Formats: sequence, structure tokens, C-alpha cells
Amino acid sequence: MEEKNNKIEMLGNAPIPKALLALGLPTMIGMLINALYNLVDTYFVGGLGTEQMGAVTVAYPLGQIVVGLGLMFGNGAAAYLSRLLGKGDQETAEQVASTALYGSVSGGAVVILCVLLFLKPILRRLGAIDSVMPYALTYTGIYIVGSLFNVFNVTMNNIVSSEGAAKTAMCALLAGAGLNVLLDPICIYYLNLGVAGAAIATVISQAVSTLVYLCYIFQGKSVFHFRRKDCRFTKEILSEILKIGIPTLLFQLLTSLSIAMTNEAATKYGGSALAAMGPVTKMMSMGSLAVFGFLKGFQPIAGFSYGSGNYKRLREAIRTAVIWSTIFCVGFGLTVAVFSKELMSQFTKKDLEMVRIGQMALRANGISFMAFGFHTVFCFLFLVMGKAKEGCILGACRQGICFLPAILFLPKVLGLRGVLYAQPVADVLAAVVTVFMAWKLYSSLLDS
Repeated sequence: MEEKNNKIEMLGNAPIPKALLALGLPTMIGMLINALYNLVDTYFVGGLGTEQMGAVTVAYPLGQIVVGLGLMFGNGAAAYLSRLLGKGDQETAEQVASTALYGSVSGGAVVILCVLLFLKPILRRLGAIDSVMPYALTYTGIYIVGSLFNVFNVTMNNIVSSEGAAKTAMCALLAGAGLNVLLDPICIYYLNLGVAGAAIATVISQAVSTLVYLCYIFQGKSVFHFRRKDCRFTKEILSEILKIGIPTLLFQLLTSLSIAMTNEAATKYGGSALAAMGPVTKMMSMGSLAVFGFLKGFQPIAGFSYGSGNYKRLREAIRTAVIWSTIFCVGFGLTVAVFSKELMSQFTKKDLEMVRIGQMALRANGISFMAFGFHTVFCFLFLVMGKAKEGCILGACRQGICFLPAILFLPKVLGLRGVLYAQPVADVLAAVVTVFMAWKLYSSLLDS
């Protein structure tokens, strides 16, 4: 009971810098490690050949779509749970947490089954050319089945973050990531399983993360109990979860769509161009997931403060989150841009064209990434405040409203460079939109 009270105290009364570090840093580290083991997959598979690298590249957006269900229920519930805890409504919070967990796992199982039934045509649409398809079918078939563990993990990650248990989320991510780094070379090379070994290693690692969360639940450490009898698929609870969850799912779908469209556009320029997109996507994901992880600590603080009517604390949390996330994004972006050639060279020793293409993409993405923290803080803020319409519009800008015209138009004018620069151009346009929407929201908070 004392541990649970300490979590609530951290959300409502601890100094903002201390609370953000305590809640955001562990999740940030965990998600960085999680992104790293996705990158490790790519690194070890890169030793098998360009076609195998292409297989992992086309599978990635499909996995993100499935995980989107966990984000829909988890992030939708997390925003609502933070406000409920701020109001002291424990009974409704129990029902929301249970509904989100059981709903995401059930929905995930249905989606995974549908994906398996139409796997080959789906992979074709994601950019799998004939030479890549056999490896893509092998890798993705195993990877997608194991994604059910990841749906559970993503849902729980959001829920435990909403209650201030950031260290648990970090431990779950670290356990899976560390095991994956060990299993990848064993399964791929020592057991001679190739791309299948990479997928098996990932699934085992995700299962271990699931075990960490299950231990947390069954040992009674959570604020919530996750009982089936507390599931309430009522209009009120579902509407609160989905009004934030659906925009979150939309962001995830748009992310997958943007990756898939980039991959498909890159295939016109050969296997090296397609293979280059894998490391570029994974490296930039490391930066974005680190920001997401840090803002998982900002989210419950903002939601709790908004739910309890403490707008002064909310404004301080916004300012601190914007400054800290921007400092990180500038540092990460400059590092990626300056060392682009050295980074890409780690993924192939023979394909110099792949290195050249990846180098151009990393430079452009690194520079545009500097505004990502500012943009993402306000995406999180609109959603946690229950402003789904504004949050949906802002979140859809970066990889939807601004990206789609860029990827459709720029390659016609600039060729391959247009493919590589589409996302950076969209990033800049999204940042401009964020400035106007952020100013309006922050001004309203000053008047409160």
C-alpha cells in the first residue's frame, strides 16, 4: 500500500524535474534498449545478405500495425487512467485497466490470424520483390505469430507508466532486449537458422518481457488488479479509451504506411535502395522511441495535473518536457547526420551502394529530427487532456497529412533523392503546424 501511495505522490506533488526523471528516464532507457535490439536484428541479418536484409525491412511496418492494437488500448487507457487517478476514482480505473488489457489481447489474436491468411499478398504490397519474398515469408510468419506477446507488452507498458511504475516498464524491456542480443547470433549462425533464427530470437525475447509484467501483476505490485470480472465494454469506458486510442492507432498505421510507401518507392531503384531503408528506419526509430519513452513519464504527470485542476504544475511540466526533449533531439540528430557513413557501414561490408543511399537518408533525417521532441510533446499533451480531435490532426501531420504529398510528388521531381527526403520534408512541415497549435493551447492554459 505504501508503494502505491508513493506512486500517486510522485504524480501529484514531486518537483517536476524529479518526477520527469523518475518516471521518464527508466522508460526512455528501456525503449532505447528495445530499439537497439531491433537494430541488432538488422545488424546480424545484414551478415546473411542483401535479400535477407530486405526481408526484415518489409516485415517491420507489418509488425508495427499489429502492435498498434496494443497502443490503441494501452495508450487510450493510460491517458484516461492518469485523469481518473488524479480525481481519486479507483473503481473506474480498475475497470478501464482490465478492459484495455483483455481487449487488446483478444483483438490482437484476431488481427494476427487475418494477417497470416493473407501474408504473401500483404508482403508484396509492402515492397517484397521476388528475390526477397522467400525470406520475408519465413521471417514474418514467425515474427507475426509472436507479436501477440508484444501486443500484451505494449498495453502493459502504457498502463504501468500511467500509474508511475516506470522502473517496471524498463525492467520488462531490458529483459527482452538483453536476451535478444544474446539469442540472435546463436539462432542465426550457431544453429544455422538464418532469418528464421532472427524471428525466433525476437519472439522468445518478447515472451520473457511478458513474464516480467505477469510477475508484476500476480505479486500485487500494480495499482490495478486486471480481473476479468472488472472488464466493462460499456459505451462510456470504450469511448474514453478509443477517443485517444483510435488517434494513437491512426498514428501507428500512418507510421507503417509511410515506411511501406518509402520501401515500395525505393524498390524502383534496386535491392540496395530497399535494403538501405532498413537500417535507416531502425536507427531513426531509436531516437523517436527514446523521446516516446521519456514522454511516457510526462504523460501521467500531465494527465494527473490536468485531472486535478493543477494548471500551474501542468505548465511547468510542458516547459520542462519541451526543453529536455529538444536538447536530446538536437544531439541525436547531429550525431546521426555527422556520422552517417560510419553508421551505415556497420550493416554491410560489400554493398557500397547501400551505404551511399543510407548515408544520404541519415543526413536528411538527422537534421529534420531536431524538431521531433517539440512536436511530440504536444501530440501527447492534446491526447492526455482528452482533446482527441486536435491530437489526431497534429499526430497525423508528420506521417500522414504532410508525408503523403511529399512521397507522391518528390520522387517524380528528384528521383531517389525525393524518396530519401520525403520524411524530412514532412517533419519540417509538421513542426510548423505544431508551432501554431501549441501556441493556442498554451495560451489557453495561461488563462486557466
